[in-house]
Amino acid sequence: MVNTVNPVIVAIDGPSGTGKSSTSRAVAEKLGLRYLDTGAMYRAITWWMLSNGVDVGDPVAIADQAGKPTLVSGTDPAAPTITVDGVDAAGPIRSQEVTAAVSAVSAVPEVRARLVELQRAAVAVAIDGIVVEGRDIGTTVLPRATVKIFLTASAEARAARRSGELNGAVTVADTRADLIRRDAADSTRTASPLAKAADAVEVDTTELTLTQVIEHIVTLVEEKRTGS
Repeated sequence: MVNTVNPVIVAIDGPSGTGKSSTSRAVAEKLGLRYLDTGAMYRAITWWMLSNGVDVGDPVAIADQAGKPTLVSGTDPAAPTITVDGVDAAGPIRSQEVTAAVSAVSAVPEVRARLVELQRAAVAVAIDGIVVEGRDIGTTVLPRATVKIFLTASAEARAARRSGELNGAVTVADTRADLIRRDAADSTRTASPLAKAADAVEVDTTELTLTQVIEHIVTLVEEKRTGS
């Protein structure tokens, strides 16, 4: 258990399919920390836009509506939740329609400003510490995080994992193409692009098991906390 006198903040960034969610939740549970999936927040606001007839190809329309939905993220790593206007959105935000639109919605500065504010607020009340996963946590949201991790993996490995999560509903080849498209969109957007923080530890998960990745990061956090 991590000493909570000085709450530890762990930022875990990286592209889709690197194992961020599974890793982050497990690390949080092992260390007795809270957990925040910022990607789910971007998916949630994208789902709201789609559900309310907002043209997700129109940045001006998205910006105009960005402040309207009420998003609440539960930070229990054993049972994370997310609601939009009081409605459980955990299932709907994983649809292919949301996946196809989330990069465009996430690129709108007004959306990012709104959600970064909510993310920092969630961290501020996590007095026992927190693991936050996303794409710009170590660079933009929490630049002073205690430990910063940047997860990577080959496009092939990521596609295979993501296709498996979808139970083969989408082919590995199509999944790989979609991941590469999202990487390009997320890495080149003007507002808080996907990037490795200068002081982040890069962990390539291509040849590692989930257990190995989790143990490695837990060790890094514990070493940081003890100063070893």
